[in-house]
Amino acid sequence: MVKVLIIDDEPLATEIVSEYLSDFPQFEILGVCHNGFEGLKAIQEMKPDLIFLDVQMPKLNGFELLELLDEPPAVIFTTAFDEYAMKAFDAHAIDYLLKPFSKSRFAKATEKFLQSGHLSESPDLIKYEEPINSETANRVVLKVKNEIKIIPIHDIKYLEANDDYVNIHTKEGKFLKNKTLSFFERTLESSQFVRVHRSYIVKINEIHKIESYEKDGHIIKLRSGEQIPVSKTGLPKLKSVLGI
Repeated sequence: MVKVLIIDDEPLATEIVSEYLSDFPQFEILGVCHNGFEGLKAIQEMKPDLIFLDVQMPKLNGFELLELLDEPPAVIFTTAFDEYAMKAFDAHAIDYLLKPFSKSRFAKATEKFLQSGHLSESPDLIKYEEPINSETANRVVLKVKNEIKIIPIHDIKYLEANDDYVNIHTKEGKFLKNKTLSFFERTLESSQFVRVHRSYIVKINEIHKIESYEKDGHIIKLRSGEQIPVSKTGLPKLKSVLGI
């Protein structure tokens, strides 16, 4: 029996998926969740084989939910927005159903799952990167121990590369995120943040002064007193955004 979880904030959409699944007796619906937080908790507790997942939802979107899972189940996305299709397949989703989808299209997606080999072996550990949009560009979602932490972008002072992770420095403290600094360079507004070094991105209005450092070097002093190195390639970008 294939254990299935449906995660979508639209009641009509969850009803349609439930109805279509009734044609597949090998699928067992474990539950229906109406936002990302509910879905995350249900996945961790119920360990489904497959989830039908919406992208745009309250609290956590679909990509953010997946990123918080150490071992995500197989995923079939169900959404009204076609702009996320490429990101979904980049994340190795089984299929991407664009609402409203027909019963025959739904059947093709379930057949793809049954033929994918997910039931005969453990799913690969997949790293999901959420698409850059107005919602995800305004916050960072991560796990702190067993809790979900949402950091508003305006609370960030600077970001620091840490191997395959990024240290996010805020007034509240330092938090570790499983992303690259290049991802944040693409995501963050260039009018608010600038990459000054291969290992640092700084919030512009946190900059207090720029000082010379050793031979031909420079450092930034933040309003909080912290010091950030500036590379030779980062200095022209920094001067440009500051208008100097």
